[in-house]
Amino acid sequence: MNYLVGAFKPPCNIFISFADGRSRKQVPLKKENGKTVMVALFQSQENIVGEVVIEPIQGKKVEHNGVKIELLGQIELYFDRGNFYDFTSLVRELDVPGELYERKTYPFEFSTVEMPYESYNGVNVRLRYILKVTISRNYVSNIVEYQDFVVRNYTPPPSINNSIKMEVGIEDCLHIEFEYSKSKYHLKDVIIGKIYFLLVRIKLKNMELEIRRRESTGSGPNTYVETETLAKFELMDGAPVRGESIPIRLFLSPYELTPTYRNINNKFCVKYYLNLVLVDEEDRRYFKQQEITVYRLLET
Repeated sequence: MNYLVGAFKPPCNIFISFADGRSRKQVPLKKENGKTVMVALFQSQENIVGEVVIEPIQGKKVEHNGVKIELLGQIELYFDRGNFYDFTSLVRELDVPGELYERKTYPFEFSTVEMPYESYNGVNVRLRYILKVTISRNYVSNIVEYQDFVVRNYTPPPSINNSIKMEVGIEDCLHIEFEYSKSKYHLKDVIIGKIYFLLVRIKLKNMELEIRRRESTGSGPNTYVETETLAKFELMDGAPVRGESIPIRLFLSPYELTPTYRNINNKFCVKYYLNLVLVDEEDRRYFKQQEITVYRLLET
């Protein structure tokens, strides 16, 4: 059995590294096997430069039909698992057909790479960027090595950021007005607002504010919507009285938010909502939901 395992081992090792790998920021990335690894962080329009080292195992030569490196941006929908849709695909030929007897280093460069979408690991979809090195061979399977990296893109603060004002009511029983200071928030922002009770004729026992993420994938009959509650924040415990106002102050930084993704290559979108939940003494729940926009501000 051991002989068989040895027979299928590739005759070389492949190492992929970035030229500025030591100084470049590293961020955690969760792999398919559930393990988290640290990988290099890039943003759109950056140069991706590095080298590939191919090291034949001692005493073995590697006959090949050429060596190439690809930079791929891919979307995988989990209901179509294993099928990757490439929205970015760049290739550099590293070597012409021949034989490798000893360690060889190939520099590579992809200049000002257009990477419009951010890396994303969702409930039903993932978007990933990889470098893929392929050693093409005759009669036997190709030798392939992958290197993940993460892309995050930054947005300047919006020039217009209106407050949100809404009234919610149940006829002759409850009338409240709530106000959030703005409608667009960066990932480390604070939600500041106020809730006014104009009419209270039901016995409320508590009120909370939730942050919800809604991920929609696919289209038409194959649309899947997943809603996650990322945070619950108790605003009030006990019965309010008419004329009372309750302040809201909710910090976003403790929660693992992403920016709002409106339409990623017609494959998926991710939206965020503030959900106000009122619970009366008979445990009836009243909801009022409001979409907010989340963006990534360049960290200084």
